[in-house]
Amino acid sequence: MPKTFSAPPANEQLETIACPLCGSSAWRHFLACEGFGFVRCRECATVFQNPRPVFDDVRRRYGEWYFSYELENERNFFGLMKLGLADIGFRERTAGFGNGSGVPRAFLDIGCATGMLIEQMQAEGWAVRGVDVCRESAEYGRSHRGVDIFPGTLEEAGLQDESFGVVHFSHLIEHVPDPRAFLAEVWRILAPGGFAVITTPNIDGFQARLFGKEWRSAIADHLVLFSRVTLERLVGESGFDRRQTVTWGGLAVGTAPTFVKRPVDRLAKRLGFGDVVMVLAAKRR
Repeated sequence: MPKTFSAPPANEQLETIACPLCGSSAWRHFLACEGFGFVRCRECATVFQNPRPVFDDVRRRYGEWYFSYELENERNFFGLMKLGLADIGFRERTAGFGNGSGVPRAFLDIGCATGMLIEQMQAEGWAVRGVDVCRESAEYGRSHRGVDIFPGTLEEAGLQDESFGVVHFSHLIEHVPDPRAFLAEVWRILAPGGFAVITTPNIDGFQARLFGKEWRSAIADHLVLFSRVTLERLVGESGFDRRQTVTWGGLAVGTAPTFVKRPVDRLAKRLGFGDVVMVLAAKRR
C-alpha cells in the first residue's frame, strides 16, 4: 500500500535510545523498514524507532518540500480533522467556553501546517494560535490566512501557563522525540477544565496488523507509534482525565472494493480497531 509522505533517511546522525515512555532499555525488534526500523518495549509495549536520527536532523526534513506536500493536501487534512472533532462532540463540549466560565475560548493547534483549521476556528469566534516546525508552512499561514503561527516546537514557543481552553494536535505526537515531556508542556499551557485533542496513527489497528512494515504510517518521520492502550496510559500518567477515545479507518482507499471497505470501516469505528486513534482528555479543575 502507498505510504504517507516522508523524507528518506540520508546522512543523519543516529542515536540508540531507551523507551521514550517508560525508560526501559529492554526491547525487541518489531518492524524492519528500508533504512530504519521500529522496536517494541518489553516493559510497556510502546513501539518506537531505534536507533533514530537526532532531532536536529529530523527537523531539517520539514522544509520547502514538506511545505509543498502540506499545501497540496491541506483541504483533505482539514476535512479529516473536522470529522474527528465532530466524532467527539467538540462544539457541544466547548459551547460554554469563555463567557465567564473560567475556561478561555482560546484554541491552539500544534503541527497546524498552513493554518486552515485555526483560520476556521478564528471565524467561529475563538482566539487562535498555531505552532509548526516547518517555517515555510508557518509563513504561508501568517501571510495568506492572517493567523498567528509560531515557527518552531511547542517548547520553543514559550506560551503562557493555562492560556488555552483547547490544545489540538493531529498526526503530531508520533513525530515528537519525547512525548512525555511534550504532554507535560501541553498540561502547563492548558487551562483547568480545558481539553487536549490528540490524533495519531494506531499501531494496534487492523491496517497496521495486516500490512506490517508496509503499513502506510511505518515511515521514517514517525519516531513513536502509539496504540490505543499506550496513548491512553500516557495521557493518564501525564495528569489528564481521559473523556473519550475513538478510532476510524478500517481499510485504506484502493485496498479493497467499496462494498468491502464500507462495512469494515464501520466495524473498525465501532469496535476500536481503526487505523487512527483520537483521545479527548481534560485537565482537572
